Order: sequence, then C-alpha cells, then structure tokens
Amino acid sequence: MNPPNFVTLRVWGDFACFTRPEMKVERVSYPVMTPSAARGILEAIFWEPQMYYLIDSIRVVKRGRWISIRRNEVTKVISLDSAKTWMRSPEKVSPIQAGGGAADGTQRNMLALQDVEYLITAEVRLTPLAQPPRDNLGKYLREIEGRARAGKCFHRPGLGMREFAADFEWEPDPDAALTRRATELSQPLMRGEEPLGLMLYDVFDPEGRAAGFRWLRDDELDAQVADFEQSIAGVKKGEQTKRRKEFAANRLRSTAAPLKPQPLFFDARLRDGRLDCHPERVLTRNTGGN
Repeated sequence: MNPPNFVTLRVWGDFACFTRPEMKVERVSYPVMTPSAARGILEAIFWEPQMYYLIDSIRVVKRGRWISIRRNEVTKVISLDSAKTWMRSPEKVSPIQAGGGAADGTQRNMLALQDVEYLITAEVRLTPLAQPPRDNLGKYLREIEGRARAGKCFHRPGLGMREFAADFEWEPDPDAALTRRATELSQPLMRGEEPLGLMLYDVFDPEGRAAGFRWLRDDELDAQVADFEQSIAGVKKGEQTKRRKEFAANRLRSTAAPLKPQPLFFDARLRDGRLDCHPERVLTRNTGGN
C-alpha cells in the first residue's frame, strides 16, 4: 500500500520511445520508461503551481518488444524569430518543406518499444506557493485520483513521444497491481537485479521545480514597473533610457526565474522489476551533464 502522500498509476500503450540523448538523431529508446517521461504523464493528468511530483519508482509489467520504425521527418526547426516574423508579415517567411521528397524532409530510423505497461508511483509535495488551509495535500490527492479514475487529462499523455499515446488507470496499491497483472497475463514476476546503465533522470532539477511557478498578475506587474520608475527618478535622462532597456530585457514575469534545462543522470537498476527513482535516493549533485 502506498504511503499517504503517494499516488500510483498504471499506464500502457502500443508503442513507446524514451529517447537516449546520445542518439537523438536516429532515435533509440531506453529499455524502460525514464523518470522524466513518468513525470510528464502525471502532469498531463493533473498539475498546479502549488504542488509537484517526485517519481518514487517505476514497476515494469510488460517490458515490450524492440521494433524498428522508419519515419518521414524534417531536418529544420522553426525559430522563434521566424514565428514572430510570420505573425507580422507571413509573406516574408519561407515555410519548412515537409513530406516525401521535399527539400527539408528526410527519412530516419527509430528503435522503439512495442506493447509496454508500467506502474508509476510518485510522491506529491506542496510548493511554497501553496496557501494552507485552502491548498493542502488531501485536496490535490483527491483531485489526482478523481481525474485518473475518470480518465481525465489536460492533454493526452504520451509514452516518451506525443504520437505514442498512453492509456492510464488509477491503482491504490502498486505491489498488489503488479501481482494481479502478472496473474492476468500468465507471466512470472520479474526477479533478480539488472543494471541498465546511466539513464537520463530529467532535464529539470527536481529541487528547482520544488519552488513552484506562477505568472505574475497585472497588479503585480504594474507594481514592479512603479517600483522601478521610482528607483530611477533622480537619474539623468540618458541613464534612465539605458536602465529602462535593461529592465525590459530582464523583467520577471513570473514568481521565479525560468528553469534552465540541464540533464541529470542516474545509475538505473531494475530490482525485481522495480526501478527505484526517488531523487533523494538515486541522484547526487554531480550527475548533471555539461
């Protein structure tokens, strides 16, 4: 049975690809789900700035089969500047030519997984933005369970990629669910230890996500501008112009500065079909990438 502030979901799908970052052009999947993919599934079902998830474990029900897929992809991406230009003057932007035989199209292989199923267990914690008693763990745990039982989600969760849709179901007890599914599938429970090597944990530090995130309201933005204007009231006009440009470029529009993506890795090991993922147990601060 889960501890009081833990939740478990059973997720499954026809295909999955948890891309190894060292092979991102010709995609190659990790053999099991990564913690960041599990977090994405939970956040697709329910998330608010006042709470966040820490993935505790991933139990493997169906490991899946390796499958090679050849897909039509594009070699270019649309830049933010191009998108802004298109909004002002669409005729000045050259679109990406996609499709078979197009100038920007290409064919690439993908080594993915077919027919997978996992049990994701996560701890739910409050961020500093939570305001008790209105915001409390019980409220969020009930909301997550209700949405999972009803099949509700903000957007369709995926198994590593958006096109690989994931189905999900609420499970109150991960160990009981694992035993039940093994019986239903007429397969033995996984036993023993299997090292999976270095695995991507997440591209955002869990400690950074613990701070929460909220866009500032209009009155808070106005107060920010008023405070700045007051601070430069006695400064020369030329210096005011310079500082206003700096203020506009670096102005905070949320309660915290945007997180800078930085890959974190951990030593992944399957023990009896269970991948231990809690960051306080598996992450050390020197596991980040360059």
